[in-house]
Amino acid sequence: MGELSERKKQILAAIVEQYIKTGEPVGSKGLICATGMSVSSATIRNEMSELSAMGYLDQPHTSAGRVPSQLGYRYYVDNLMKSREIGEINKKLIEAGVSSAAGDPERLIARAGEVLADLTKCACVSTTPGGEDMVIRRIDIVPVGVHTAMLLLLTSNGILKSRLCRLDTELNARICEQFYNIVQSSIIGHPASDISVASMQTVAASVDSDAFAMLPLMAAVCELARSTADSKVMLGGSSNLFGYKDYGSDATQLLEFLSKKEPLTTVINGFKNPVDIKIGKENIYRQLENSSVIVAKYSVGGSDSGTIGIIGPTRMDYENIIPSVKYLTDLVGRLITQALEE
Repeated sequence: MGELSERKKQILAAIVEQYIKTGEPVGSKGLICATGMSVSSATIRNEMSELSAMGYLDQPHTSAGRVPSQLGYRYYVDNLMKSREIGEINKKLIEAGVSSAAGDPERLIARAGEVLADLTKCACVSTTPGGEDMVIRRIDIVPVGVHTAMLLLLTSNGILKSRLCRLDTELNARICEQFYNIVQSSIIGHPASDISVASMQTVAASVDSDAFAMLPLMAAVCELARSTADSKVMLGGSSNLFGYKDYGSDATQLLEFLSKKEPLTTVINGFKNPVDIKIGKENIYRQLENSSVIVAKYSVGGSDSGTIGIIGPTRMDYENIIPSVKYLTDLVGRLITQALEE
């Protein structure tokens, strides 16, 4: 496919931007008004016909104007879209929306999704911190009864989990000290994914006289580690999609698809770049063939930890939505990192 002339680029960009704004096919006269180009309607029509033949535009009806094809959207996003910074109003809305949840990563991610869904009027999908680099940073034991303790586990990317544990023996100072010795020597600094039932049983058995008391504590540590190893997928704002006429009767089917965890996880895991965009049939699922998915990764302590993104119609305001997604993910990563450093 040949390179587009400057005039074709200008026309394609104008059609994409007009169609995003109005949802109506764009004709030659409207295009001249929008661009101020000093050429005839016939010249514009010829250029639009050539863009259609090249696959960048579609013509819904014989006498109607043109609309962008999925290839047209892709070319626009990759080559024609203006590079924008997020506006100050949206920046303040995002900051105000997530600041109250800054101390709790899971709550922060959930809140960030709500804010992004409200801002973009799309569905938001996000994942809590996870990844192979995640290690156990701290474990505390808090006695709450003669035979009961609360265990608290903190990972290197900010996930905090707790679990109530009951012992068959009395929880005394010696048991607590033995527990902390095991934690420091065998658990802290190790990947959460390496903590298994077998390894914890081996560790507990190494404490001669207190092995019986250690077993339930080590089992609880294993369960906590397992619960942090897998990222949690969150979905918010899916009802926003009912507001787009682009979906028509397919909106209900799309929402049913988004409610299923397994395909949604597959969608998210398919994005590898720091900021990634899949348009229409670039998505692997048929239910997303009329949607665009924009996903950005957030980093905690310099390591990729999770993703936040939006799902909406291909006719979305890419120019303004992409900077909002980028800013939100950067902010989330900074807030979690700061909380860990404090």
